[in-house]
Amino acid sequence: MHVQSTLVGRHPLKRLAGTAVFLVSLGMGAVSLSSTTAEAVGPAPIVSVAGDIACGTTIGAYHHGAGTATQCRQKYTAALLPGSDAVWTLGDHVYPTATTKQISAAYAPTWGKFRSITYPSPGDHDYGTIGARGYFNYFHKPKYYSFNMAGWHVVSLNAEIDHSANSAQVAWLRHDLAATRATCIASFWGEARWTSGSKAPGNASFDPFMRALNAAHAELALVGDTHNYERFARMTPNGSRSRTGIREFVVGTGGRSVARFPHPQPNSQSRVRAFGVLKLSLHPRSYAWRFLDTTRKVRDSGSESCH
Repeated sequence: MHVQSTLVGRHPLKRLAGTAVFLVSLGMGAVSLSSTTAEAVGPAPIVSVAGDIACGTTIGAYHHGAGTATQCRQKYTAALLPGSDAVWTLGDHVYPTATTKQISAAYAPTWGKFRSITYPSPGDHDYGTIGARGYFNYFHKPKYYSFNMAGWHVVSLNAEIDHSANSAQVAWLRHDLAATRATCIASFWGEARWTSGSKAPGNASFDPFMRALNAAHAELALVGDTHNYERFARMTPNGSRSRTGIREFVVGTGGRSVARFPHPQPNSQSRVRAFGVLKLSLHPRSYAWRFLDTTRKVRDSGSESCH
């Protein structure tokens, strides 16, 4: 097994002590980043989260990066990122296709300014090129991977490759979750399991993710693809409300466009049709959230203990 010493992102998280981390190759295109010490000091680290981010230059509303009132707002959502300790992205970094050229033109000058602290996951528009070549050449991350942050164990999954119950990815996920001793677990990927948007009630193909996460008592599933913000109640993998279930946030609000909620779902607790970023505060045994729109208005907020 190859082991390489590295640091979280390209430098230590500025609010963490003892952030020496080891990059461990696990095969199957996956790695785990495991910190020797991850004790939070001072204020809780702030993580900015969103997907469905940038318009490429071939989209009419791009307008030299300025966008319009209803499209291509990556410049304005990126203005919410300064002060973040980390950025987690939920796929579809550039529309219509995340080629190397379009990533350089549209993503790099905005969200790409925070690449050194970004933990990405791919979406279908990232896979618009063969093997998502532009995405992987830019981020230099595995197809799926995990890392530790502020005492949390975090898993970045891949919605665009095999994620069936018997897939290599789900086998890796179960193994990875069984190995962690973290009190709090979060996960993120590029497409919603549940949504009140046009693809309601969501994509049941992600049930294997949900079952593995639920068995490990995970707290969060953060997903994109639907271009709006939605917070669900804690649920079991079958969609039943449960105080020990997983809370899903849909955050497809990174800039491409925003969509309506034509099919509200029973366990949907908050729905916002606006561009913006989810801000997570990671505490050792709890978390807090705020969804900020591009005017910096808080449109949804709350906090919860890890179970």
